[in-house]
This record gives sequence, structure tokens and C-alpha cells, in this order.
Amino acid sequence: MTTSKPNSYISGTGSYIPEREIPNSDFESHEFYSPEGERIQNPGSVITEKFESITGIRSRRYVDDHLVNSDIGTIAAQRALEDAGVDKESIDQIIVAQNFGDIPKGIYQYDMVPSLAARVKQKLGIENPECIAYDVIYGCPGWIQGLIQADQAIRAGVANKCLVIGCDTLSRVLDPHDRDSMIFADGAGACVLERSNDESGILAYSSVTHSLEEASFIGTGPSNKPGYMPGIHFIKMKGRKVYEYAMTYVPQAMKGCLEKAGIGIDELKKVFIHQANEKMDEGIIQRLFRLYGFKKAPKDIMPMNIHELGNSSVATIPTLLDMVRKGEYEQHSVHKGDLILLASVGAGMNINAIVYRW
Repeated sequence: MTTSKPNSYISGTGSYIPEREIPNSDFESHEFYSPEGERIQNPGSVITEKFESITGIRSRRYVDDHLVNSDIGTIAAQRALEDAGVDKESIDQIIVAQNFGDIPKGIYQYDMVPSLAARVKQKLGIENPECIAYDVIYGCPGWIQGLIQADQAIRAGVANKCLVIGCDTLSRVLDPHDRDSMIFADGAGACVLERSNDESGILAYSSVTHSLEEASFIGTGPSNKPGYMPGIHFIKMKGRKVYEYAMTYVPQAMKGCLEKAGIGIDELKKVFIHQANEKMDEGIIQRLFRLYGFKKAPKDIMPMNIHELGNSSVATIPTLLDMVRKGEYEQHSVHKGDLILLASVGAGMNINAIVYRW
């Protein structure tokens, strides 16, 4: 798919970063078990040190106990609407990318009906019945997929303004006896996507799904510790499988998206990639540039917030984009005319990418 008129552009962004900071040291007292149920004997300090060296994560954010996912999605949405300067009643679609619904603290039960989008619409106080609200369940790439669907609606002439939100509270679905639990975090990001008739906005996108063997790479399952909270399922990930999959297929998908847009990689100013794992993300970027014959990627092309915020799934890219737009990183910025690439990978397994001109 390549660009045609009308186009769509991001007119405003907003995010919610939880205040509660959880450093790696908080996990040193945990008893960790392997997926096979065997106790891992290494001291907690050794486990967390190795974890940080691989993922780059030093801390992550969890929501306060009284909040649920639709609450933080609503806050991010309000901030995006204010940034865009648009009337909430003019929104045609609310698309919420999420994976586990609203989960009150200590309940351990996924709540998906009604959709979080309907709940966000209610909390925003939008009266317009023609503002439709629905969720996207697409793993970590859900927010990008929501942008793609909003762009399609705008190009089809059935929408002029869409509110696209990515929010997850993964702290509510973590197995405290699984080392992978240290990766995940909470957060929410949003944007307003509007109809445009100029050259800025979404130029091209691509999406792929591999769901034979790959469908089992990320899902839910019982605790790694035998007998812990029977009947309760937690988020589970085959880390090595995910890493190998991402390193193989994500650079190819990103290159394919640039080719659809007719854009050379030398024009690229920034890459906003899903904040999953520092080494994995850096490896993906290096492989992308090697596909074009470069020995290495340019310095400072890839902003990252994973070190302090962890992996908040669908929220990583919209929160990072909002933070960069609003000047929170001295070495990173976006300016009018800049070419950027958004890309993500996650449960499904799904990969998607967008080429966007600011």
C-alpha cells in the first residue's frame, strides 16, 4: 500500500507514565523457577544483574493500586486531545490497543467486555453516538495496527479524526516466579490522527502475521512455581524464540515498508521501535542498515526509554513518541519534514511498520 490523497497525520500526542518506580533491586528477594518448574539457585543479585545486561532495563513503572487500564488510557487520550486542540465530540473513532482489559489490583481476572474503547469514551464524556469505539488485540504491535486501521478509515472517507490509544497494565498479570516478569511494565500513550491533504503523515505501512509454531511464543499459562496460585494464568514468553524471530523478520518488514514508500534509508531521521529489549532492538537496527549495505546504523537514530520504563507492550511507541516530541530527550527530536519509521513485534506473532513524514 502506498500513499494517496487524502492522507492522515498525527495532530497531537499524549501519554501517561505511572509514578510508581520499580527498580531491579526489588526482584532480588524473589524465588525464580524455570518453565519446567525447577528452582533457579543463582542469587537474586546475579539474576537481576544478568537481566539488566541483556535487556538494558534498570527500572520499570507500575500503576497505583486504584487505577485500571482504561483509567490510564483515558488520561493519555485527554492529553492527546488537548495537544491536538480538537473537540472530543468531533472524534469519529476511538481505537484502543490493549491485551488484557481492565484488571483490578489482586483480582487476576481479565475484563474485556465492554471494550476498553467504550470505557474510555464513557470516561471522556463523549456523547456523540457516531463516534465508534473498539479494541485491537494484536500483541505489542497493537498501537501501530490501530494507526493503520485509523488511516484506512480516513482514506476510505468514513472518518476525519481518530483517537488511537495504546495502554496495558502488565503488572497485573505477572508471575513473580518467572524471570521474564522483570521485563514488563505499565503505561499508556495516545495520538489524534486527522485527515490531511498535504505531503506529511503516513506514507506506507506493512503488517505480517506468522501463526503456526510462532503463535505459542507469547501467551498465558500457570506460574513457573509448582502449586503457586492454581487456576490463575500469567503472561508467558519464550524469550529465546521471540528474540530469534524478531531478529530474522523485523528488519525485513522494516525494509519492505520503506520500499513501499519509495524511501531510501539515507532519508530516515528516526526509528521508533517497540521497547522490548535493548540488545534485540539494537540488533534489529544494525541488521536493517546492513540490508542496505551499511556497516552500522547512524548514531542517535533510535530513541529509547526502556532503561527507565521497561516494556509496556502497546504503550512503548506512543509514549516514546510523545516524550521525544515534547523535548524530554536532548539528543532526540522530530522536525517538520523528517522521515521516521515506526516498527513493532509481538504476540501472534505479529510485525508491523509505518513510514511517516512529520
